[in-house]
Amino acid sequence: MLWKSESRMGKRLYVGNLGYTVTSADLEQLFAPHGAVQNAMVCEDRDAGRSKGFGFVEMGTDEEATKAIAALNGQDHDGRALTVNEAKPRESRGTYGRR
Repeated sequence: MLWKSESRMGKRLYVGNLGYTVTSADLEQLFAPHGAVQNAMVCEDRDAGRSKGFGFVEMGTDEEATKAIAALNGQDHDGRALTVNEAKPRESRGTYGRR
């Protein structure tokens, strides 16, 4: 699944320390009480086909994103303390020695 355009309003949030059974739908439901969720995605391991334990959520506005961070960062979810903060831009991975 490709991430939707970064140019829209709202903030992309990183959500870490997720349980391995959490789905993208679960993540959306977790954030919905705090504002409009534009997109929610749990990152999966290509080979194992299971969650890597983190994901990303895009909230509708900056205010909703700030509200979600304040409400959910450090909160217990399935016995794990969630890490929720503003996602950093993805860095270039380079060419891996190709010329």
